[in-house]
Amino acid sequence: MSDSPPPSDLDAPLPVSLQIRLSVMMFFQYAIWGAWLPLFFAFLTSYRGFTASQAGNLFGISAIGALIAPFLFGQIADRYLATEKVLGICHLLGAVMIWQLAELTEFWQLLVFGLLYSIIYAPTLSLTNSLSFYHLSNRDRDFGKIRVWGTLGWIAVGIGMGQFLYRYYTPGGGAEEVAAEVVAATQAEGMAYAFKLSAVLGAILGIYCFTLPNTPPQPSESSFAAGKAARAVSVNPLLTLFLVAFPISCIHQFYFVRTVDFLQFRQINAPIMDAIFGVGGGPMTIGQISEILVLAVMPFILPRVSRKSLLAVGLFAYVLRFAIFAYVDHWLVVAAALALHGICFGCFFFVAFLVVDEESGTDVRASAQSLFNLVVVGIGVIVGNFAAGQIGSIAQDEAGNTNYTTLFAIPMWLAIACLVAFLVFYPSKSPSRPGGPELSE
Repeated sequence: MSDSPPPSDLDAPLPVSLQIRLSVMMFFQYAIWGAWLPLFFAFLTSYRGFTASQAGNLFGISAIGALIAPFLFGQIADRYLATEKVLGICHLLGAVMIWQLAELTEFWQLLVFGLLYSIIYAPTLSLTNSLSFYHLSNRDRDFGKIRVWGTLGWIAVGIGMGQFLYRYYTPGGGAEEVAAEVVAATQAEGMAYAFKLSAVLGAILGIYCFTLPNTPPQPSESSFAAGKAARAVSVNPLLTLFLVAFPISCIHQFYFVRTVDFLQFRQINAPIMDAIFGVGGGPMTIGQISEILVLAVMPFILPRVSRKSLLAVGLFAYVLRFAIFAYVDHWLVVAAALALHGICFGCFFFVAFLVVDEESGTDVRASAQSLFNLVVVGIGVIVGNFAAGQIGSIAQDEAGNTNYTTLFAIPMWLAIACLVAFLVFYPSKSPSRPGGPELSE
């Protein structure tokens, strides 16, 4: 089942022009998402006045698109229409949808437009991966060089929005004499601009996608690409990977949904952090900066360390991060925990993307990536956001104060269970990659 290029192709250098074109695509792809996602929960609760449960439901509806992607957009890209054209259409339509979220105030309005936007945007996450893999002769060496620009895009908009909120929507310039609740509410008002920024970036990327290298549908004896991809997922190592990725994607949402208010209301932010990263989701870019470092060393690590070992390191990073969030208050330690995001993503999800591509055929590449997105960006996000909202409500006292030990200890214990299950059931060597770069353990 392996579709790895022959050794001669593996040694071929990545053309600079191709690297630049794919890197620009990744930069905008994740800048669009990073502009608003870390701020959405605080915007909904502190500015729009929704409860934690309502906010969790709105987060969850944003994952519906990933449920549809494998059966619609993955099928289209694998069988009928060039991937770059599917991406261009999705991003142009998505730009129109995301702009509306800045102005809508009613819960049902946000529910409808959030659903429409998710159907349009969610498929693009897997399609940018499949488009990149199609044009890369050496995944281990070259994909990190491309994907890291998505992280840079997330950092750029994260710090940009953080500085915008810090300078224009922080009463007293962050002075301590202003009540934390007042500061948080004022900052949440300015978060509406994050949706408009995302819309502008989406329109730019939508136009740019039509200039990307041609990525045509692939011929196959199977007309239903998602069905063939599902058969590959039904055996190890993909079976275990998908089963573990689901709960991990759930607890991943605790980080994105609750970290901003965790930093705000626990007042862990130090003035120096605010000055450098801004406020709101700005300090969370510490995690993206560490992600760059992790992805930068991946080309050197991947040929030498087994996929199983790297995935296990990523899972352990989840355990450690939530343990610190639950039990440690000092801002320096919390900043270090934010940096663990780079290991969480780089060693688990980045490596998982590679494994999914390696264990599926060339004719179902987009559908296989879309199926993985169905699990981690679809079902996992829906369940994770619902859980984050419900557990967030349980962790609140009658005065509305959140017990963050309760809130973050639950995902910590779930991450421990995932790590143990992974170590037991994931094979030490992939059966479809004999003699490949993965090492036996």
